[in-house]
Amino acid sequence: MPKILLRRVITPDPSAGHTHTIIFLHGRGDTAGEFAHKFQEWTDSKGRNLCKLFPSVKWVFPWCKKRPAVADNGAPWSQWFDVWDSTDFSDHEEVQAKGLRESIVNIRNIIKPEARLLGGRWDRVILAGVSQGGATSVHTLLNLVASSGSPRRLGALMAFCCRMPFPGRTLAETRAAVGLVETDEVPADDEMIRNTPVLLQHNRDDEIVRVEDGRELRDTLRRFGATVTWQEYPSGGHWLHEPKGVEDVAAWLTKYVFNPAARRESLASKKKGDTISGNYLI
Repeated sequence: MPKILLRRVITPDPSAGHTHTIIFLHGRGDTAGEFAHKFQEWTDSKGRNLCKLFPSVKWVFPWCKKRPAVADNGAPWSQWFDVWDSTDFSDHEEVQAKGLRESIVNIRNIIKPEARLLGGRWDRVILAGVSQGGATSVHTLLNLVASSGSPRRLGALMAFCCRMPFPGRTLAETRAAVGLVETDEVPADDEMIRNTPVLLQHNRDDEIVRVEDGRELRDTLRRFGATVTWQEYPSGGHWLHEPKGVEDVAAWLTKYVFNPAARRESLASKKKGDTISGNYLI
């Protein structure tokens, strides 16, 4: 049975109402409370955080359970999934699968009630994550099945300083590597991926997850059919970039999530075969 995750919630401004929910996953070794606090200190050049810029958004910060870390003699770590060697993610990569399976099911069980609160509008729910939380968010999108009658997409996926667990595979092979079974609702197509806009940000001086791994994630998602905006910065380490990164997130959300006309235009262009994926270096 999936576990109920502890979480920290930042509610919308009452005067703005509740129009969207952003579910934001913390990184390995972090907690929901600590990450939510640091997130609110992530500001643009005018000192505004994303809660201030988008007052109608409900922010949900899930807290992953502690799992034994093989690299630390089985000591409990706060992590969405375990890794054998954080300097070489390809080494014994199969150890990632168990935690990913459990985390995907748990995150899907947060998405569903949030969508119900928004009138069944899955396209009003945004999934985000940093580092290992970003990688978990990516695999959740790849293994997401919308409720019957709901829009077959999320509002967006945003991932920061992260990589693709089980790289170099087809979409079907990537899903198989995680090992979700039919009772866990394995998607039969790629519609959710094709319809959900994706934002990836990465800093070139990231020493935990190399920017090359971020670029590989970008290329993989595009190969799977996603519309990906890639934003790369010269510095910022293994963390969210500021202030430019915050401003870029705000501009991107405004265009792809809070501007329905622009979203419809993007989908129409994509159906015609036009290239609409953003890609720029700062």
